[in-house]
Amino acid sequence: MNVGASVFQKREGGASEHCSVPLCSVSSRYNSVVSFHSFPEDETLRKKWLVKIRRENFAVTKHTKVCSTHFTESDFVVGTSRRRLKKGSVPGVFEWNRHTQTNPRLSVWERRERPCNVSSLDDGSAAELRDVSLQHHDYDATPEPGAVDLLIMKNKELEEQLQQLKAKLEDLSVKQRFGLQRFVGSDDDIRFYTRFATYDHLMAFWSLIEPSTSKMLRVGQASGGSHLSALEEALSRPTKLTPIDELFLFLMYLSVGLKQRDLGHRFFIHRTTVSRIIITWANFLYTLLGSVCIWMPPEVIKAHLPKEFSRYPDTQVVIDCTEHRCQTPSSLLLQSEVFSTYKSHCTFKGMLGMAPHGAVTFVSALYQGSISDKEIFRQSGITSLLTPDMAIMVDKGFLVDDLVPCKVHRPAFLHKRTQMLEDDVRETQHIARLRVHVERMIRRIKENKLFDTVIPLSITGSINQIFTVACLLSNYQNGPLVKKWASDGGKGCMSTE
Repeated sequence: MNVGASVFQKREGGASEHCSVPLCSVSSRYNSVVSFHSFPEDETLRKKWLVKIRRENFAVTKHTKVCSTHFTESDFVVGTSRRRLKKGSVPGVFEWNRHTQTNPRLSVWERRERPCNVSSLDDGSAAELRDVSLQHHDYDATPEPGAVDLLIMKNKELEEQLQQLKAKLEDLSVKQRFGLQRFVGSDDDIRFYTRFATYDHLMAFWSLIEPSTSKMLRVGQASGGSHLSALEEALSRPTKLTPIDELFLFLMYLSVGLKQRDLGHRFFIHRTTVSRIIITWANFLYTLLGSVCIWMPPEVIKAHLPKEFSRYPDTQVVIDCTEHRCQTPSSLLLQSEVFSTYKSHCTFKGMLGMAPHGAVTFVSALYQGSISDKEIFRQSGITSLLTPDMAIMVDKGFLVDDLVPCKVHRPAFLHKRTQMLEDDVRETQHIARLRVHVERMIRRIKENKLFDTVIPLSITGSINQIFTVACLLSNYQNGPLVKKWASDGGKGCMSTE
């Protein structure tokens, strides 16, 4: 019987079963393709089984079994997932009739072909065999000098070919691996993935932050122990990506708005590793770039003041708010807090300040979308930076005259009048032409596609750091806000094209 012709049910766990047929050593412990069958309850059929297996005065219990090797294929029911015997089937395949075992496999020594033994040959054949074998081994011969030179030249050629193949393999690996080195020669791709104008521009920024990357505190789960040991483990934990590729991944997440799973597939790392890298670099850049004071003294502002602000020479900062759509929370209380009546959607709201020449000089935290512009101004802490000799330029919604110690340039209101005065109209037009630049600056920040989509609630724990880093990076990534300002006496943004 061919037991390999069908797929049998494998028995796992429990006590092993044994065949009760004499001279049969089949056990379920070492056989997952053989099934075991109990004796039939019918007395007549049971006696036939006992006669066939040649057992007399044998006590049959519920644990007494006969294995399937003693039945033919016709004894089993066809089309069932579990092997079952047909009614009236009787075992008939045994070692004493036609049940035979396969011949044992030959040993390695028996299967290997060996040369004939020289000692078994006659004297003439043995001598002839020795002469033939000695013809191929001339141990006293020396190679010709020309042959040695040819072999040396051949070895050099092979070494050169090997080096060329290694170089091609490295080029292929660089092209296949998704990283910064893959886009070294394409400034368009660098601009698309990082918002930096060129590769050299990005490397200049990297040279500024690279010395501090060795002290970066990585986000991860501590494995217990003291706080110091967890800190040392986080600082020394190796990563698969190089630090510059981790920065490239973070900039891609910010600029292109790729999902974490997509970034994991591109960089051949797990999605949770991508999440840890993003949070790590958001905290790192938030701390590093935030340590640089972006608030400028009044004399620096006046030194770079564009001539378009000649009517308002005391302007220190131009202020405006921006909103970013976020995922709707399931809690009704949270929905009421983050719902913005202006956007008719749940949003995060922040306030930005721009110097007259276009640089970002103030970034507030993000607040819930239901908060007013005046309340954001109050909670942002910008009032502590203002002095009486300064002036701020704001929109109509910023009624902050009672909060600041300085002058406020704001478009005029009608004040229940049917028509504005001519001077108020001109004032509003002048301020609107200047305030449009702060909206252009905000648009630069929103070019990061992460803020162009609905922000998931899963990153709300680090959205403040990510938003602040995006605002601070705009001072390094972009050229002058208005090129004409940069050409007039070198006045312009903090970074130049």
